[in-house]
Amino acid sequence: MKKRIGLVGARGHTGRELLRLIAARDDLELVFASSRELAGQAVHDIAPEIAAGLMFEALSPEAVAERGADAVILALPNDAAGAFVAAIEVVSRNTMIVDLSADYRFDDGWTYGLPEIHGRDALRSARRISNPGCYATAGQLAIAPLRGRLAADPHVFGVSGYSGAGTTPSRKNNLEALRDNLMPYALTGHLHEKEMSRQLGVDVHFTPHVAAFFRGIVATVHLSLAEPITREALIALYEAAYRGESLVRVTEETPEVRDGAEVAGAVIGGFGLSSDGRHAVIVCTLDNLLKGAAVQALQNLCLALGLPE
Repeated sequence: MKKRIGLVGARGHTGRELLRLIAARDDLELVFASSRELAGQAVHDIAPEIAAGLMFEALSPEAVAERGADAVILALPNDAAGAFVAAIEVVSRNTMIVDLSADYRFDDGWTYGLPEIHGRDALRSARRISNPGCYATAGQLAIAPLRGRLAADPHVFGVSGYSGAGTTPSRKNNLEALRDNLMPYALTGHLHEKEMSRQLGVDVHFTPHVAAFFRGIVATVHLSLAEPITREALIALYEAAYRGESLVRVTEETPEVRDGAEVAGAVIGGFGLSSDGRHAVIVCTLDNLLKGAAVQALQNLCLALGLPE
């Protein structure tokens, strides 16, 4: 039988990708899509992949819980998930939740869902899953194979397309402000900096930027090593770490934004190395709406529901 899936926050860029991804699977059925802005419109009009008949609804947290779906994906802005989680806890505790916001990424009661690094066992029995941030996914994938070999804190220089700023108008998704520009922001204390540090167990320093392209992320990561390494050995470490992972591709070339955009997984490469073999530069690119959000949510959801990943 198909698993019944509900989506809350269907209007945004990530919500649109989730509609497409859910429709592409024959073991999932979208039973409701909640959006205040789109309420009353046919889902098929926005997402032609979805069969005609399903309408967008403006559902309250209690109404979402009462639907009793097998799983609910919350694709909401930060600080908006709590009421839905609370209602589901009361009315439908068996409903599994995947939350794409940062609201539960620091909550030990939730399972953090980055299976390539943190494993799949906990996800297979999880009922409450916190989906990682897009930059945090790229940074962790670039750093993780060298944990335990570092001599200093990693530094991550990240650039994202403006879709990462969401659909609510702001300077970070204003094309006129972004024209011929690279916009740094949150110079210290970005949530993804704290998220990477918590999950990797090392202090990560991170500076995000937004540029005039729509989708994609590039993270250039500087890593100081306690012991020298050859480039061949460095590449071998990453190949071994991600062997068998269909959503991570390791390449000796330096990947660019276009290599990760509209691709389901991440691309890791570059492998710059100082002459003394003690300073490595790793580049990771991915699509902030896919492996950075929607693909990862489906990956986590399917693991928790016992479906093929």
